[in-house]
Amino acid sequence: MLPADPYTTLEDRIARKLASPGYHDWRKKVTATNGCAVPVRLFGAWQLHDVTTRKVLAHHGGDIMVPCGNRRSAVCPSCSDRYAADAYHLMHAGLAGGSKGVPTTVTDKPRAFATFTAPSFGPVHNRAIMKSGKIRPCTGCGEYHHEADPRLGTPIDPGTYDYEGSVLWQANAGALWHRLRIALIRELAHAAGLKAREFAGHARLSYSKVAEYQRRGLVHFHAVVRVDGPDGPSDRTPSWVTSELLDACIKAATASVRLTVPRPDGVALDLRWGSQVDVRPIRATQAHEVEDEDGSISETRLAAYVAKYATKTTGKTDGTDRPIRSQLCIDHAKVSEHHRRIMQTAWDLGGLPQYAELKMRRWAHMLGFRGHFLSKSKHYSTTFKSIRDERRDFRHAETLERLGLEADSVLVVNDWAYQGNGYDTDAERELAAALAGRIRDDRRRKYEQEQRR
Repeated sequence: MLPADPYTTLEDRIARKLASPGYHDWRKKVTATNGCAVPVRLFGAWQLHDVTTRKVLAHHGGDIMVPCGNRRSAVCPSCSDRYAADAYHLMHAGLAGGSKGVPTTVTDKPRAFATFTAPSFGPVHNRAIMKSGKIRPCTGCGEYHHEADPRLGTPIDPGTYDYEGSVLWQANAGALWHRLRIALIRELAHAAGLKAREFAGHARLSYSKVAEYQRRGLVHFHAVVRVDGPDGPSDRTPSWVTSELLDACIKAATASVRLTVPRPDGVALDLRWGSQVDVRPIRATQAHEVEDEDGSISETRLAAYVAKYATKTTGKTDGTDRPIRSQLCIDHAKVSEHHRRIMQTAWDLGGLPQYAELKMRRWAHMLGFRGHFLSKSKHYSTTFKSIRDERRDFRHAETLERLGLEADSVLVVNDWAYQGNGYDTDAERELAAALAGRIRDDRRRKYEQEQRR
C-alpha cells in the first residue's frame, strides 16, 4: 500500500478517489469481489475460443481483482460471509438432505449434536448462567463478571496454571478426535454384539465437526454425528441403532479416550476430553425456529450455528490471526497476557526436538491448535470443492447464455499473472469497506423480504 499523503486528511483522499477518472471502473472491480478486504490483483486476459476455428469469440483483459477467500471475519468480512454460506449448505445438506446428493431420508436416521471440551488446566474466571437466566458468581474469585470482562477465561493464578499441558493438549486435539471416532465405533459395535472390525459391514459413522475457541484459549468441538447404513446416507440404518443408544455411546466413548504424551522433562501426561460433554438430539426444521423444552435443536438453526463458528477469529483479538515469525511477533502481538503466554509456550515447546512433528511454532499464532476448523467424514454430505465448482459452472453457463454460445462449442483460455494483494491506498480500503457493508445490507434485506413471503 502506498504511504498516505501527510498533508491531506483521509476524507480528502477519499474525495480525490471518488473524483478520479478511473473510479467507476475501480468500483466495478471491487463490487465483483463483494468488497473483499484484501483482494488478489491479477493482470492478464480471459478469452473464449471457437473449438473448431480457434476464433476469439469473447475477450476480457487488463487488471482484475479476485476475492482473497479468507474464512476469518476479522480478516475479510466479505469472504467470511461466503465461507459461512458454503459451510451452512454443507452442514444443512447432511442434516436435512434433499440437495447436494444427500437424500431426505437422513432426517429419519439417529443423529446427535455433541460438544466436546478441553479438560481443566487450572481454575479460570467464569460466568455461568442458570436456566432461569440468573448469573452465578465466579467459582474462582466469587465476583459477578460482566460478559465483556477481559478476565473471563484467564487463570485465577497464572503461576499455577498448566500452560505446558494446555498447549500439548491443543496440539494433539486432532489425534484425540481420531481416537474418539474409533472409540465411538467400538461402543456402537459392542452395543450390537459386534466386533469393531465388523461394524463397517452393518453401519457407517458419518460426522461433521467445527472447532471453536473458548475464552481460555482452548478449542472445543461442535459435532453433528449421524449413523448411516454401510453404504452411506442413502442406505438404511440398522434398527438397533437409536438416538438414545447414540447419545449413550458418545458419552461412553468420550470418557474412555486417552492419549499419553511426554512433557519436556519426560513425565507422562494423559490427555483426555473434558468432563462436560453436551449431547443434544436434532429435530427436523419446523415453521417456527424455537428450541424445544427437551433441549433439541432444529436442522436449520444448527447449520447456522456451525457456519457462525467456522468463521470466528482465533480469539477475542485479531492479533492471533497472523503467523508468528519470531519472538518479536509474540512480544508485540495485540493479545491478552494469557493468550500471549499460550503463544509463548507453543513457541518454546516448538523449539524442542521431541515435539518437531507437532510443528508448534508454525501454529503458535493459533495458540497451538493445528487442525482444520471444519472437517467432515467422506459420506456426511457434499464438499466445499463441489459447492464452489457448482458456483463456477453456474457463472460460466450464465456468461455463455449472455453471449448466445453453447458450452460444447467454446474453449476457455485464461492467462493471468499475480500483481499483489490488497489496495494501494487507505482511501481505497475505506471505500471498499463501505461497498462491502452496502452489499451485505442489500443481501440481508433481500433475505428478510423472502422470509416474509
